[in-house]
Amino acid sequence: MATRCGDLDPGLVAFLQRAEGLSAADMERLLNEDSGLRGVSGISGDMRTLLAADDPRARMAVQLYCYRARKYLGAYLAVLGGADAILFGGGVGENAAVVRAAILDGLDWAGIQLDVAANTTTSGREGRISKADSRIEAWVIPVDESRILAQEALNVMSS
Repeated sequence: MATRCGDLDPGLVAFLQRAEGLSAADMERLLNEDSGLRGVSGISGDMRTLLAADDPRARMAVQLYCYRARKYLGAYLAVLGGADAILFGGGVGENAAVVRAAILDGLDWAGIQLDVAANTTTSGREGRISKADSRIEAWVIPVDESRILAQEALNVMSS
């Protein structure tokens, strides 16, 4: 997440409040605005900024992001018993080939074989980024998130 903490041990909240003298409002700000990529990097929650930065904390934030995505992907594949395809969409998924590659790294056991050339040349457009013989396909699919959210809001308003 760009600025939010994601998963954490609930005991951490009480510990931080006690150890650092944080109020509930301080904890809310810390967990929702000063954590995630921004908190780890100390620079930004924007992946583009972190990928362009020559800073060890920025690299660590990107590595942690990819590790967590890979961890969840692996967990879902285990729970589902596999998948037909993995789809990358949204800002990072559509435009950051290095992030996609890091997320899929080491998932050969699941049948995902990245086509490095296709991954490198697929940015902001639809395209398959897995090898032809990959058991699980990997795709970049552009997503117009604003349009989808607006359409869902209209659906709710009209019902």
